[in-house]
Amino acid sequence: VTSILFTKEKGPMAGEDWNSGLFSCCDDIKSCCYGFWCCPCLACTVSGLFGQNRCLPLCDICSPAVMSAFGIPLCVPPAGLALRVGIRQKYEIKGSLFRDIFASCFCVWCSWCQMHCKLKEHIPVVCYSSLNTIYSSLI
Repeated sequence: VTSILFTKEKGPMAGEDWNSGLFSCCDDIKSCCYGFWCCPCLACTVSGLFGQNRCLPLCDICSPAVMSAFGIPLCVPPAGLALRVGIRQKYEIKGSLFRDIFASCFCVWCSWCQMHCKLKEHIPVVCYSSLNTIYSSLI
């Protein structure tokens, strides 16, 4: 069995934009519904697609409570911000740290949907071929 790996074209890498706008969540209705009905699950999926531990986004849920117990206010979700910056860096997406902080703090759900759409665009497609089997059966 021969396996062939196809990847989708990444487009111009010299500063491309996100493939969907921050408030264009409904462009990909599957991601939109997934994020709306279970945003923590979508966040964990994004983390896994990016190659990180799937439980990483749970830090965003737990860290404010833990930090406030010690009297330290925490308003920036660390995992969401780190993943957003990592995705932007890896795929050379235009933007700034300020925009990433803004999106991670004030548009959490939309930010996770946007990251999910971007990562789905870069998922490799694997096709399996049994040409060797067909060829050997013809001989």
